[in-house]
Amino acid sequence: MTLEELYLLLRSGHVQIQGIVDTLQEPLVVLDKSFVVLNANPAFYRTFDTELDRTVGQSLFELGDGQWDIPELRGLLSEVVPKTTAVLGYQVDHDFPGIGMRAMRVTARQLIIPGNDSTQMLVVFEDVTARERSDAAKDILIAETRHRMKNLIATVKAIARQTEVNGMTGAEYRDNFLGRVDALLNAQDFISSNGSNADLASLVNQSLSPVAGIRATVIPGPPVSLSESQILPLSMILHELATNALKYGALSTSAGIVRVAWNTERHEGNTRLILHWQEEGGPEVVPPKHKGFGTRLIDYSVRAEGGRAMFNHDPAGLRVQITLPVQQ
Repeated sequence: MTLEELYLLLRSGHVQIQGIVDTLQEPLVVLDKSFVVLNANPAFYRTFDTELDRTVGQSLFELGDGQWDIPELRGLLSEVVPKTTAVLGYQVDHDFPGIGMRAMRVTARQLIIPGNDSTQMLVVFEDVTARERSDAAKDILIAETRHRMKNLIATVKAIARQTEVNGMTGAEYRDNFLGRVDALLNAQDFISSNGSNADLASLVNQSLSPVAGIRATVIPGPPVSLSESQILPLSMILHELATNALKYGALSTSAGIVRVAWNTERHEGNTRLILHWQEEGGPEVVPPKHKGFGTRLIDYSVRAEGGRAMFNHDPAGLRVQITLPVQQ
């Protein structure tokens, strides 16, 4: 092999290797034993918004106003060449000039060149900012899901314990319990679909439709936005009222109907929702001798939200007025 052939072979190998390096997406630099940059690939220049003349020939620890001059990183890199060790995934969180806050993982290895006694180091930088943000978002989502599941299971257990058993058959208890669980799940679906844009009219229609169907007349009032914390209690309240009407009230007869209306008023600088429930065409209403679970649930839910519930056992039909504070 002539010297010219040897040169061409070496040059073609260099060009091939340089081409591979230039196509890599990960930023990388080659350092000498004094941590001076000998070479860098285009990904490095793009990522750190810099240029060749501001990089090659400069110390790694002087680049970007000293953004890599981190004592621990300097100590780690100083061990790579003499001990033939490696730095794997050392993370640097820094506000880099021109590109902002980033999380970078640094990997460094000794660069072995056959027949060459020079000591060089290959340093690769991996931007894991987006990955860490995604992981953090997933952790928050998992934690929130776990929290919601615990709350949901606790609520289901409470419904199971509080649903009346005295004088009930197994089938009656099952139907009452599953009806309340369905109302709970529907409320959760409503929360997931609407979030902070929950509308009272939509909630009323969704809650009454499965039980009352077309025999529920909803008289729309002013627009009312509900907070997420109000959706579940209001949904359960409407379910209890509709179920009670179906068993004992207006909906227990073919001619009975229920009417739901609402208005808002200002009270001590705050807005209050006044929800009216009225039954017509059912059997004569007789005041109950004791409060059942449904009545206790309504009363407790309303008071927990800072409102009140008023029951009027009019012989012509049950009337209920629910007052709740709302945001307008």
